[in-house]
Amino acid sequence: EGSSVLSFSSTPTNVEALALKRLMDVVLSAAALVVLAPILMFIALLVKLDDPKGPILFGQVRSGLYGRTFTMWKFRSMVADAERLKAALEAKNEMDGPVFKITDDPRITRLGRFIRKTSIDELPQFWNVFIGEMSLVGPRPPIPAEVEKYERWQRRRLSMKPGITSRPLWSCRCQ
Repeated sequence: EGSSVLSFSSTPTNVEALALKRLMDVVLSAAALVVLAPILMFIALLVKLDDPKGPILFGQVRSGLYGRTFTMWKFRSMVADAERLKAALEAKNEMDGPVFKITDDPRITRLGRFIRKTSIDELPQFWNVFIGEMSLVGPRPPIPAEVEKYERWQRRRLSMKPGITSRPLWSCRCQ
C-alpha cells in the first residue's frame, strides 16, 4: 500500500542447507564415535581409576534450541559431589554475569585437569550431536540458570542449535 517494510529473522530458513548440516552432523559424529571408540573406552577406564566413587560420564542439563533442555554429556573431570560443593565457592567466581568459573577449581581431579586442558572431556558430546540435541558447529549450550539471567540480546543464541565448537556470543571481541 505504498509503505516500505523491512523485516528481520534470527532463525535460518534455507531448508536444504539445514538438512545438509544435519546430514553432516550425523555422518561426522557417527564416524567420530566409531574411530574414537578405543580412546573413549581408555579415558573411561582412567576416569574410574582416578576417582572410583563417581560415574564415568557427567550429564548436565543445558539449554538448547529455543531454550529446550537436554542432557549434555562429558567425561567427569570433577569430584563426584562437585555440584554440591559449588555453592561454597560462589564468592570466588571470576566471571561477570551469569557464568561461573574460578582458576584452580579445587573440585577438579588430577586426570580432570588434563582432559579439560586437551578438551578430551568433551568427546562424549559427539553422542549429543548424533542424536540431534547438538550440532558440530554452533554456540556452546548454556546452563538453564544462566539463561534465566540473560539480557534480551543474549537470548539470540538460543535461536540456533548449540554446538561442540564455538564460544559464547559475549566473549567475542568484535571490532
